[in-house]
Amino acid sequence: MELFKNKISPDLVRCIAGHFERRCGGFDRAGFESEILSGLEALELKQRARLIADVIDRHLPKDLGERFATLQSVLHPMTEVAFDRGSDEHGIRGWGMMPLGMVVADCGLEDYGRSFALLKEMTKRATAEFDVRPFLDKDQEKALAIMAPWVRDESVHVRRLVSEGTRPRLPWGMRLQRLVEDPSPTLPLLETLRDDPEDYVRRSVANHLNDIAKDHPDLVADIAASWLRQADKNRQKLVRHACRSLIKQGHAATLAAFGLNPPEIRVAGPRITTPKVTYGDAADFEIEIVSTGRNPQELVIDYLVHFKKANGTLAPKVFKWTRATLAPGERLSLMRSHPIRPITTRVYYGGTQAVSLRVNGQDFGFSEFELVMPEEPRIN
Repeated sequence: MELFKNKISPDLVRCIAGHFERRCGGFDRAGFESEILSGLEALELKQRARLIADVIDRHLPKDLGERFATLQSVLHPMTEVAFDRGSDEHGIRGWGMMPLGMVVADCGLEDYGRSFALLKEMTKRATAEFDVRPFLDKDQEKALAIMAPWVRDESVHVRRLVSEGTRPRLPWGMRLQRLVEDPSPTLPLLETLRDDPEDYVRRSVANHLNDIAKDHPDLVADIAASWLRQADKNRQKLVRHACRSLIKQGHAATLAAFGLNPPEIRVAGPRITTPKVTYGDAADFEIEIVSTGRNPQELVIDYLVHFKKANGTLAPKVFKWTRATLAPGERLSLMRSHPIRPITTRVYYGGTQAVSLRVNGQDFGFSEFELVMPEEPRIN
């Protein structure tokens, strides 16, 4: 599998250099390529983009108008393409936009008009979601005033930029602390975009709301309840995705927005059927749920694995399982096999772990199992 950092490759560097050479008089192509390629291999993706942006800054005209005109001239004529569509002899797009967008954010903070006009074109060829953030951080009101009309732009990439670029906690992006503390300025924009014809935009709206939920869960629960009224399937899907973290946490107001009431059930289990699990195998368990309510009830059933940490304490991790509607007195039996295998986001420690159940936000049961880790090879 190709390393992710190779999305920004020596071939892309040479492609960018070739376009600058053709459109910028006196451009030192050999020097440009040498400054980048001599250190590119050792760097990760964002570091590669940062290096290219810094070298572009040294080689392009210092006058902002000339610099932006040059950047505009190297953009690929084809827009509205997949992000991974590569740059070629016709122009730069896809991953090539990452360093070019950094250049705009680095030198354009004193000219919002020209900078946003260029970033609007760049986002059509990939995304400028990271590059609008320094502008929002410096003058949120001015940046949002420019972006607000874009919610009705004909380009799906521009509409998505309004939602994605303003996310308070965008992964890989700088945190927008003012919007973390008060997300209200973006809510009218999200409401306009909630029924966008493109799933690409609606999914961004959902992720934006999920960001907000980390700091303002009750606000997102209220939005969910409002948006779900007379919602079509697309909006229902958006709201479910937006509330995924709150549902996993068992946030009562969010569950109520989805019509999920406190469960009236009797639970047996989880019963562990593999009391000793060797690293690389799976923890198997089963449960039985009996509805004790007088009316049918919808249940969201998740389970928690309580992993042992380095200090010996247990830390729960919620995993989605299933949904079910039970009639009065109905019985539901389920079995699950949870793999305990290497993943990049977790370090396992041998010893006692546990499994529990979460139904409509309420926790049930707690059953332990032993995780056996492979012995470290002895060094003689």
